[in-house]
Amino acid sequence: MSRPERQNTPQNYYDDKEARKYNSSSRIIDIQSEITERALELLALEPGRRALILDIGCGSGLSGEAIEEAGHAWIGCDISKDMLVVAAEKESEGGDVLQRDMGQGLPFRAACFDGAVSISALQWLCYEDSKAQSATARLMRFFASLYTVLRRGARAALQFYPENSEQVLLITQAATRVGFQGGLVVDYPNSSKAKKYYLCLSFEHSYRVPQALGREEGGRALTSVGVTERERVKPRGRKKGGKREQVKSREWVLAKKEKQRQKGLNVREDSKYTARKRKDRL
Repeated sequence: MSRPERQNTPQNYYDDKEARKYNSSSRIIDIQSEITERALELLALEPGRRALILDIGCGSGLSGEAIEEAGHAWIGCDISKDMLVVAAEKESEGGDVLQRDMGQGLPFRAACFDGAVSISALQWLCYEDSKAQSATARLMRFFASLYTVLRRGARAALQFYPENSEQVLLITQAATRVGFQGGLVVDYPNSSKAKKYYLCLSFEHSYRVPQALGREEGGRALTSVGVTERERVKPRGRKKGGKREQVKSREWVLAKKEKQRQKGLNVREDSKYTARKRKDRL
């Protein structure tokens, strides 16, 4: 089945019929609630304090309901008018919504939010509706405005569904360029259904992204992928005794495969044959 992002623009895809269908699906309700709870956990909000949360791409307000249940106030924005109509019908006491294309920037005053979440929306910015709608420019406007509206010390947890690794790179690079620190957390990377991508952002230079959920076979914990971390290539040298180091040792291959798994790529399972040299053919 074709992805919604490839079928139409979000404001046209989520019309009145699709918005009400989306809001009435028990499966979608459960998934959105679970993802929002995880996003709030990644924000690491101060316990016992009622925070003001920005819900980006709030849709019909399912994520807003989860934010309210957690004891916080929220303001949501979405490009789909029909989705917002459904959200407004719920008459939330702790939240409010407005129509806005996040690719045009967020229309709020500086440093007014204690945190930001986005559920299943960020990937829409990777698709260009026209030559005038550059994905890179829209992502830059979005992240620059997000950087402005968050108070210093606040964090953002943005869950999204990338179509490929190029979109992951496009998104993370845009976040880095505006000044954010942080990284990508991939929960349950080996599950086709449970895998979830969260971009966790902070202003702190010492910020370390939270641990991802899910463990690989064998009990090894999956670590998070840093946005600002740059891999340095060490020059090839010689071991003691004058012998040149093996270029692709087993340890090197295992480390490389681990990094690929952390990025959500499909990687073959490790075995006793991993990194073993093949026999020379005649």
